[in-house]
Amino acid sequence: MTVPQPSESTRLAQLEQRVQALEDVNAIRHLKARYAAYCDDQYNPDSLAALFTEDAVWESQGLGRFEGREAIRAFFQGASQLFTFAIHYSLNGQIDVQGDTARAQWYLFMPCTLGDGNRAMWRAGVDHEEYVRVAGEWKFKRKASAPLFHTPFEEGWAKTRFV
Repeated sequence: MTVPQPSESTRLAQLEQRVQALEDVNAIRHLKARYAAYCDDQYNPDSLAALFTEDAVWESQGLGRFEGREAIRAFFQGASQLFTFAIHYSLNGQIDVQGDTARAQWYLFMPCTLGDGNRAMWRAGVDHEEYVRVAGEWKFKRKASAPLFHTPFEEGWAKTRFV
């Protein structure tokens, strides 16, 4: 018995869908990389806010929940006093694109210095994110971070998991 093969136009449409999915995943990885770069640039509030939709939600346990682009911008205007130094490593991104929406999970590893007391810290967590394509560009719709540890550099997470 011969299995019918898809037509040339069907194969072409499938290929276009696969290429689009790869391009979307890559665009979301670039969005995440820009987010980290702007955070590491003294939490550039205008550049960071531009990565979010007007009605986006940003939340992180211990730092707060901010609804809407302007509230997110306002939070980042003061973030460089909370963290005077930080390097955001986004690792093991798992991105699932469904048309013009997407979800992802990332691990965050963040060596940083707290402004209060000029204290070196280790931070790690899991970021759960939702994205939406707006006018052909991917934006954050929701970004929620759950902590794994937040500990002084000199003690490490084996001695003190959370401060």
